[in-house]
Amino acid sequence: MRHPVSKSGAAAAPARESSTAKLAKFFANATPVRIPVRLTRAANGSSALTESTIIEFGTPTEALFASTLPLEFADKLRLQNSDGTLDTEARVVAVQYNGGRTAVAARFTQEIANWIVKP
Repeated sequence: MRHPVSKSGAAAAPARESSTAKLAKFFANATPVRIPVRLTRAANGSSALTESTIIEFGTPTEALFASTLPLEFADKLRLQNSDGTLDTEARVVAVQYNGGRTAVAARFTQEIANWIVKP
């Protein structure tokens, strides 16, 4: 006698939430964006550290992104996009470490007139 064997369907694995998305939950106005930028950390007495990254979430006053740079609370940063419409300074207000990458929230030091996220 044969017993029916059910075929198990291949279920898609749920997408893993990025560490930046997890950090964004702490910012009520965070909106998903995708803005490639050049990130520069101002260094005291040594050369500045830079990398290319992507702003993944934005609020009217903050940018959230992942970084491999050694960033800490209150670090001074410069964020620049390739066409120059975003070129501003910000201070790190939150970090969330996850392996080799760090989710970072940085608050702009001045109001950004051309920032795409509106209040």
